[in-house]
Amino acid sequence: MLRHQLAVLRRTVKRPPLRRCERLLLAAASRLLPRERWWAFPVSPQTLLRWHRELVARKWTYRRRAAGRPPIDPKLRELVLRLARENPRWGCVRIQGELRKLGIGVGATTIRSILRGSGLGPAPRRSGPSWREFLRTQAHSMAACDFFTVETAWLRTLYVLFFIEQGSRRVHLAGVTAHPDGIWMRQQARNLAVEEQLASVRFLLHDRDAKFSGPFDELVCSEGVRVVRTPFRAPRANAVAERWVRTVRNECLDHILVFGRGHLERVIRDYVTHYNAERPHRSLELVAPAAAHQARGSPASDILRRDVLGGLLHEYYAAPA
Repeated sequence: MLRHQLAVLRRTVKRPPLRRCERLLLAAASRLLPRERWWAFPVSPQTLLRWHRELVARKWTYRRRAAGRPPIDPKLRELVLRLARENPRWGCVRIQGELRKLGIGVGATTIRSILRGSGLGPAPRRSGPSWREFLRTQAHSMAACDFFTVETAWLRTLYVLFFIEQGSRRVHLAGVTAHPDGIWMRQQARNLAVEEQLASVRFLLHDRDAKFSGPFDELVCSEGVRVVRTPFRAPRANAVAERWVRTVRNECLDHILVFGRGHLERVIRDYVTHYNAERPHRSLELVAPAAAHQARGSPASDILRRDVLGGLLHEYYAAPA
């Protein structure tokens, strides 16, 4: 009866599709049954034998490696492109040397392929510097100087002379006086030469104020520095110095009552020390002008505060472990 029912079902139902695991099971079972019993399988004996041959072939087939060189690590590709973009004058061999210094061994041909695949030429000078890069490079050899006035509590006008480095934004206080005559200005220029603050400066920028007399410029030029005067009625030409004047007024002088030259000089020196060592600067990626590096990592458990100028300014630092 069961055989008759199976025969009827074979006439009415199409052969069902078999999965790979089912084919393997039937091929393996064909070796357990005698050949005269193979009529019970839903397929022909030739199909069973073919499936068994495929099973044997898969047993002796090993995974083959893809032809050609192994693919380049994506992190290595990004590092090569980063070095090429940040250093337009570097060639393939120069980049290879920098990677070798970092402990990364890669051939110059591979670097050339990465650069060409990304649209960057392998030769030096792939692209000229941008205006931002050009101005930053020039700023490190430039300094500016300027005056600003402060009215004391007794309505006496005091003049403050300062110098600021265009690249690092570091400020140097030259002096405070009530009479900025030619003799005083000549002495400030001589102090600059003695302290070697003009050693790395090629250009000194200042306005056309009469206080910058001829002897002042002559002493500065004798140190190999070229004096550049701003145009008439153009305060934006000395924008870095003008911006620092606004900063020292907003953060310090507008909140202190000055009683004399000595008091003003101490206040300005304390603020300049705070400005150079502790105050973050936007153009320096929020790093202080005199800071060697920017601290990173998890915040410390204890944060202490240091007061400057009687509590007018606050400096924060991590407690020593």
